[in-house]
Amino acid sequence: MKYKTLDLSFYEHEDVTVVAQKLLGKLLCTNFGGELTKGMIVETEAYSGRDDKACHANGHKKTKRNSIMFAQGGHAYVYLIYGIHHLFNVVTNREGTADAVLIRAVEPVAGIDVMMQRRGLEKPEKRLTAGPGALTKALGITTDHYGTMLNSDIIWIEEGEPLPDDRIVAATRIGVDYAGEDALKPWRYYVKENPWVSRF
Repeated sequence: MKYKTLDLSFYEHEDVTVVAQKLLGKLLCTNFGGELTKGMIVETEAYSGRDDKACHANGHKKTKRNSIMFAQGGHAYVYLIYGIHHLFNVVTNREGTADAVLIRAVEPVAGIDVMMQRRGLEKPEKRLTAGPGALTKALGITTDHYGTMLNSDIIWIEEGEPLPDDRIVAATRIGVDYAGEDALKPWRYYVKENPWVSRF
């Protein structure tokens, strides 16, 4: 089933934590070479360029890697960690603010055979798309897609089904201990009891 693609205005909300929560239940979609894949977003993390030591752009520090974070909401920010994992982020807010939402996990919805082939798996087990590096490999997203607008014909996000507020859980982010007190911010959000969440 095809849902309406999110309007770019969705990403321009001034509060990145609101966007991170509203992205839960939406469908992250890719179409590379005619291979369509879709996953329902079940886990996100919010990052703010103004008051968040865990953010790549904290203190409005602009670099070659994070420059797309300073664009208007609705761009893809994809970066590489450990030289192997491509992490997909949604740029939010207005131009110059450098907010973004990391997509940490999706539940496979369409193109599951393609996802399994890309991940080298024989069945749709949790590690197929549970985790930010796993989901990008399954969906075919790499740093080549840095800066892509999220209403393009290769990467986009669809409405999906509404998610009740009581199914959203807030927790601390993962792997940001270096951020001191900001590591304690409850800016990771996930769908309650969803088996595809990377970590409960």
